[in-house]
Amino acid sequence: MPKPPAPTSPFWKLQRQLARFNTFLFRKTGGKVGGSFFGGAPVLLLNHVGRKSGQSRTSPLIYVDDSPRLVVIASKGGVDAHPAWFHNLMAMATTEVELPGGERRQVRPRVAEGAERARLWERAVAIYKPYAAYATYTEREIPVVVLESADATPAE
Repeated sequence: MPKPPAPTSPFWKLQRQLARFNTFLFRKTGGKVGGSFFGGAPVLLLNHVGRKSGQSRTSPLIYVDDSPRLVVIASKGGVDAHPAWFHNLMAMATTEVELPGGERRQVRPRVAEGAERARLWERAVAIYKPYAAYATYTEREIPVVVLESADATPAE
């Protein structure tokens, strides 16, 4: 199976530049531009803080609207490592996401498991088919992250 490029490769540097450009367009247009990914998959902006740097970061991510919750997939981190944004997010009690149209929500992350994960994974793959292909060449189970309202009582 082919392995994804190393996070320091020119490919990943280009990915980071494109993510910054997408974030700029998203914010400038209220999500009219940059609010969807290839094939029309909807995008939100996840605001988080780097665990090591302490710097604010924003990651444009494909999401599933599982109203009132939002769902994101921690895909492209590496063959055996989750992406940095996933680790940053899980280290935070709450954070903010920006949705197309300018809506901002305070959310609390948790990782879906079991039947819930399977159901949400299928919905995510239906929205963005490359998730399924990526899952075949990574050595890790790709986390499905549920973003619940920070005002709601956490699920047990």
